[in-house]
Parts: sequence; C-alpha cells; structure tokens
Amino acid sequence: MVTSDELGNDDLAVTVADDDLVVRATIDREADRNALNQEVIGGLLDVFEYADDGDARVVVIRGAGGTFCAGGDVKSMASAIGQDSQAYREGFAGMKDLVSAAVDTAALTVAAVEGYCLAGGMGLAGACDVVIASDEATFGTPEVDIGIFPAQALVPIMRTVNEKQAFKYLFTGEHFDAETAHDIGFTTDVVPADEFDAELDDLLDDLVTPSSFMIEIGKEAFYTQREMGFEEALDYMREMVTLLAMSDGAEAGFDAFLTDSTPDWKGRPDEE
Repeated sequence: MVTSDELGNDDLAVTVADDDLVVRATIDREADRNALNQEVIGGLLDVFEYADDGDARVVVIRGAGGTFCAGGDVKSMASAIGQDSQAYREGFAGMKDLVSAAVDTAALTVAAVEGYCLAGGMGLAGACDVVIASDEATFGTPEVDIGIFPAQALVPIMRTVNEKQAFKYLFTGEHFDAETAHDIGFTTDVVPADEFDAELDDLLDDLVTPSSFMIEIGKEAFYTQREMGFEEALDYMREMVTLLAMSDGAEAGFDAFLTDSTPDWKGRPDEE
C-alpha cells in the first residue's frame, strides 16, 4: 500500500488535498517537454494505487511549465537499438501499464492539458476520463516522423474520437489545435488559457461532489458496458443501478431529494 509520503519523485510532483479527495500529479521534466520516462510512469502508477487504496475521488494529471506531455522519452526508446525484440517489448510495457491503470483506477482521472499534448502524451490524456484543455494547447501523434506508428497511443485515442475525422492524424503526424481536438471528440472542455486554473478548479469541485461509491461503480460500469452488445449492456446496467440504489449514498440522496435538503455525502465541497 502506497502512502502519501511515498508519492512523487524528482520527475513527478504530487500533492494531496487536505480532505484527501483530490490528488494532483504534475510531470516535472520541462527540459524534455515532460516526456514520459520510467520515473514518471512509475510515479503515476503509485498515484493510481494510492487513489484505489484511499479516499481520493479525482486524480489530476498536468505538466509543468505550461506543457502537458510531448510523449515517450525517445532517448530511452533508442537505448534498445541493436537488441532483440524482448528489449523493445519490455521498454513499451510501461505505457501499456499506465494507460490500463488510468482507466482501471476507481478515481476519476482528469488530464489538464496546456501546451503540447503529443504522441504518448496524447495517449495518456485519452486514457483519462475527462480532458480539459487550454485553447492554446497543441495536439498530435508525430511518431511517424521517426518511423514509428502511434500504436499504443491510438488505443485510448481511437476509443475517444470520431474515427474518420481523427484517423488521418495517426498517419500524417501533423499538429492540430484545441478547437480541432474538440471537434473530433478528444476533449471534454476547451477553456481560455488565462482562465485555465479557475476552470480546472471549478471542474474538480463538480467531479468530487458525488459519493465515492457512485464514482467507483459508475466509472467501472461505463467502461464495461461499452464493450458489450446492446441487450447485454442493458442487463448489466440494470444490475449496476440496483447495486447503487441499495448503497448508503443512494439512500442519503433519495432522502435529500424527498426532504429538499443536501445529501450527507462525506467530502462534499460545501460541507462545513
């Protein structure tokens, strides 16, 4: 079990809110445009484990210095040159683990995107549940420039975007702006750069409000049902809403609705 004191490292700054409900992880490799190395990936995996073991309802991932993440660390990838396939396979395992953990964690994940969001950085953002972007952000999958197809990044990306509008970018590697990212379905919100921090805080206040059990079950149900057939999904979701309706949180919610009061959910932002 990871404790709050063990979170973060030289390449990843982590803070936990006083009420433990929000964890903020900032990739801190400005000189390398916040590229994903093993320290960053390992640190983020620890953050997700911490969220699953504790009270955190939202995990925010951001980049230092006004850049989200420019992708994987090319220097690390190049270190496998001349070795066998297993060396490459092991080198790419971290990205797989990171994307899986972002989706599987019980907390809601928020990518707070400013500046460059490229390659594996776009894959990381795409794996998050919510993507809030500055209107000055830049997106793209430029792996093709070094002869690599963005294979791992496309898995979360293409489950998020409108396929025919986004497909070409995987092959051209061209950069595109936040408005285009929103048009193809990649972002949740695009906000003015000078209002980014305020808009992010407002978003977090909204996301952290529901009961932790509802967040956990709701997120699990969302990602599970989308891989099912229509009738199977309806049956599955009936079981999930039954489970939720029997919870203490739902009981408090029903009671609050009937009495025109505020639900007694631990950690609501408006609690005294």
